[in-house]
Amino acid sequence: MFATLLIANRGEIACRVIRTARRMGLRTVAVYSEADAHALHVASADEAYCVGPAPAKESYLRGDAILAVARQCGAQAIHPGYGFLSENDTFAEACEKAGIVFVGPPAAAIRAMGSKSAAKTIMQKAKVPLVPGYHGDKQDPATLQKEADKVGYPLLVKASAGGGGKGMRIVEQSSDFAGALASCKREAASAFGDDKVLLERYLRRPRHIEIQVFADRHGHCVHLFERDCSVQRRHQKVLEEAPAPGLTAERRAEMGAAAVAAAKAIGYVGAGTVEFIADPSGTFHFMEMNTRLQVEHPVTEMITGQDLVEWQIRVAAGEPLPVAQDGLAFEGHALEARIYAEDPDRDFLPATGTIAHMAAPATSRYVRVDTGVRTGDAISPHYDPMIAKLIVWGPDRAGALARMRSALGEFEVVGLTTNIGFLARLVASEAFAGADLDTGLIERNRAMLFPPAQAASDEVLALATLDELLRLESAAREHAATAGDPYSPWGARDGWRANEDNHHDFLFREGERRFAVTVHYRGDAFELELPHGRRTVSGERFGETLRAWLDDRTVAARVVRSGRTIDIFQGAEHHTLELHDPGLHELEASGADGGLAAPMPGKIIAVLVEAGATVEKGTPLLILEAMKMEHTIKAPAGGTVKELLYGVGEQVEEGAELLAFERSKR
Repeated sequence: MFATLLIANRGEIACRVIRTARRMGLRTVAVYSEADAHALHVASADEAYCVGPAPAKESYLRGDAILAVARQCGAQAIHPGYGFLSENDTFAEACEKAGIVFVGPPAAAIRAMGSKSAAKTIMQKAKVPLVPGYHGDKQDPATLQKEADKVGYPLLVKASAGGGGKGMRIVEQSSDFAGALASCKREAASAFGDDKVLLERYLRRPRHIEIQVFADRHGHCVHLFERDCSVQRRHQKVLEEAPAPGLTAERRAEMGAAAVAAAKAIGYVGAGTVEFIADPSGTFHFMEMNTRLQVEHPVTEMITGQDLVEWQIRVAAGEPLPVAQDGLAFEGHALEARIYAEDPDRDFLPATGTIAHMAAPATSRYVRVDTGVRTGDAISPHYDPMIAKLIVWGPDRAGALARMRSALGEFEVVGLTTNIGFLARLVASEAFAGADLDTGLIERNRAMLFPPAQAASDEVLALATLDELLRLESAAREHAATAGDPYSPWGARDGWRANEDNHHDFLFREGERRFAVTVHYRGDAFELELPHGRRTVSGERFGETLRAWLDDRTVAARVVRSGRTIDIFQGAEHHTLELHDPGLHELEASGADGGLAAPMPGKIIAVLVEAGATVEKGTPLLILEAMKMEHTIKAPAGGTVKELLYGVGEQVEEGAELLAFERSKR
């Protein structure tokens, strides 16, 4: 066993690897970009070294810089985590030449599976079932159009070197193919440096089921059962679970055997995932093999009781697998929810900003939180916007669902938009709770999952008002204690005012909505005039927990204050209110003619219109690349493009005006 392990990654996966390495008695070394100098994974490691500026290609993707750090600190092994260099065969070879153990498969295995086209050829020879499609080397548009028409529609265009939903499009008819192909190739070239694509028949209502495999250098290979990863947005996983609901023992054994055959076909070593797509009849087809640890590996750990990172480290050190296939079993059910900084109501657009407050549910043998950020940390545009992975276990799926609903209700993030509320609705949805799973679940249930934004209720407004009143009482109490005349009516906390009724007016704002609340002081309680009637409220605070007596019932909430901003958490419900002084005149931003702003930092990769063009509502105007994904900016209404303010290749900041646009007067 080696003594020092370098983790060539960041965020939650780096923290997770460090945790296991520490438990095993290994010295841990982190690497970081200039943007991550104060990150949690840096603070968690025994040592840390800067490897370059914020952009990943200048830091975390610099294999030479990381190897230089390994030599400098005396690391005998490098764990690549997932993403970045984890599936880079050139880096794996460089580690081997440097005499440093790469905690992952041999370079040849990475290379074999790195091309989805080549992988399918290998799997075909190994008699692993495939989806009908085209995986050839001829990549000119005419050939691909011809092959697409031959495969038939609907069709899936996929980046051959891709993953994570990048470089992937569904094409419903032949006339749409050329545009989808061009977009896929651009996105694939940007994300992976390779614009080669493959074509596959798109299966309606497919399930995405993957098998965790593990192999050592002694010829042993096992599978650790399956995970269902069908619930996806933009071809990226949102919720994962193990085992897959409804999978029979016979089908489980059949898929496990196929996955082991796939691993053996390429001389695999270490942790890998063989991904299958299954149609409604249960027939399954090989999709791809990820030659690394997966984001969702914790659900497998929760049901098997095995530490897969420890397995990785021991196998990389030359040890045999700790358990044979007949010694592996699973118990109960586990779910993982990926908590992202993103806006589900804006097509899951990634969000950036600083985490002003973060509180996670208490961890136990039933609840696990994997994260790489804390309160005060920033989610930047340079990296994946994941905040945390929330993993729960239950004795059965119903128990796991109940625990996940509860845990999501306890997860609080303030400072940027997250998908927590969306996840809570998703877990509670009839489709997910009933295990009616396929990759189109979210789209099929849009009405339930994307309801119109609900205005703050009278109860929420009452809680926000009570919180402010208790704050004012506390301030008055402190002032009275230090005043020369502690009995002065100016220090009273009962709402006394000279020459006027004992009441107070508050104005709250939530987005574009405004709410006026009038408070009347009634001895030990307050009477509130709320938008929908009068309520009596009193209560007390314990830290950030507010307990209120609202009329004849008790209500509890978590309240987080930041200046005049009040965040109210009640279970999975979260409202952000701004408290305004009605005496102040507020200036409103004009919503008339003007520019279209960039929704996030990125680079202009295509301009689709010319200055002076007249367009209809929804017309694509330009394409912004951000976080390695393409985002099409469309006309918000019919009108005229007056001026283009950026050209292809230019970087833009969030909120930057992209073009001058004038709406039609009709």
